[in-house]
Amino acid sequence: MNICIFGDSIAWGAYDPEQGGWANRLRNYFEAQNKDINVYNLSISGDTTTDLLNRIETELKSREPNIVIFAIGINDARSVNSANSTRVSIDEFKNNLKKLHSTAHKFADKIIFIGLTSVDELKMKSVFGSFYANQNIKYLDTEIKKFCEENNVRFISMNGIVNIIDLDDGLHPNTEGHKKMFDKIRPEIETVIG
Repeated sequence: MNICIFGDSIAWGAYDPEQGGWANRLRNYFEAQNKDINVYNLSISGDTTTDLLNRIETELKSREPNIVIFAIGINDARSVNSANSTRVSIDEFKNNLKKLHSTAHKFADKIIFIGLTSVDELKMKSVFGSFYANQNIKYLDTEIKKFCEENNVRFISMNGIVNIIDLDDGLHPNTEGHKKMFDKIRPEIETVIG
């Protein structure tokens, strides 16, 4: 069985020097179980849903996945000029979700979306220059959940999983934050695998 994970720096595993993030923990977990499950983490730091659309089909063709996991959207929510604007417009974001799902569905029957994590807005403003507003993140997270409900796709919420103390730089979960995400995600993936 092949599992492909597509996401951003959080899915890639930034700020977890111990085990390389929740997705890498998932791979290590299945390897330790001696199960015939390959986990490919195809996440790229900084990616938005628009960026991912440009490469997803090529990535999927070469890996023949049974399950595709999307953990993306927080960079779409980044505020550009004001708290009311986002890097990817709401309409484009909704359209991107449809296109990502449609593309993934050509290769895999099982598709999962991981919800977005909150940020520490005060740290974000001082570290990154541009900023992430939790109101925008929550709005896009709600859109992902709604899309999943309307299309009978599994949605794994991260609401309340990662706390401010788990965000060393304000955006990326640290080792403890990634462990919390893994602990939430793993049993849901196992349910999908059956």
